[in-house]
Amino acid sequence: MSSEFFPDEKWIKKLDRQIRDLSDRVGLDRKTLDKVFDESTLLDLGKLISDRVIEYLDFPISAGKEAIIFRGVTPDKKFVAVKIYRTSTLTFKHISKYIEGDPRFNCTNKTRRGIIFEWAKKEFKNLERLKKVGVRAPGPIKKINNIVLMEYIGDEGRPAPLLKDVELKAPKIIFDELLSFISLMYKKAELVHADFSAYNILMYKEKPYVIDLGQGVILEHPLSLEFLKRDIYNTVQYFSRFGLKEDENEIFKRIVKKN
Repeated sequence: MSSEFFPDEKWIKKLDRQIRDLSDRVGLDRKTLDKVFDESTLLDLGKLISDRVIEYLDFPISAGKEAIIFRGVTPDKKFVAVKIYRTSTLTFKHISKYIEGDPRFNCTNKTRRGIIFEWAKKEFKNLERLKKVGVRAPGPIKKINNIVLMEYIGDEGRPAPLLKDVELKAPKIIFDELLSFISLMYKKAELVHADFSAYNILMYKEKPYVIDLGQGVILEHPLSLEFLKRDIYNTVQYFSRFGLKEDENEIFKRIVKKN
């Protein structure tokens, strides 16, 4: 596997044409893609292709304000999720409260781009923590600057849907499992998701997967308990629509209680 990559103008134009073809194929306008695929990101994608980590991008799984996630295809025809954080629109004001106070990261005197690179690193490290403690989530594969490669959750036909878009057959079972995830993250991974909701849970083969770990904070973060309470509240409120009546304060006490 090559460890060096020296793109020339011809190579950059070739990759740019591939992005244009992607735009035509999947219906994303070129203006949106241009905000994601700046020259630096194109070069990083080129390195991933040169190192045979991926072969090409297949289609976008989701497009949000912070990032666009694509399904990528590896040289051995396996699927991966390729999350590309937008360097032009993600603002430090939005993410600062999740990074400031986290001793793992030092964003002092960093540019906006540098802070976004730290944010991507944060998501990758948080995914590693979840994998170690057995919380179901996309497995981390590789991180390069503002690009995070992770396990693709879904089948060949389509990516796994969000919890909010699924009709649950056994809501109590899913609710209990999600609470066990929150507890495992806190007690074993020493991590709080900080945005745990039906918008950040995938459902695949009737099992939940936790996603979007960029804002996750470790317990040393000064707002970790506040974020934990919010995660529990969001979960209890969502499942109340299924007739489940739970006390989020009691759940919080149970999770933070020392054995």
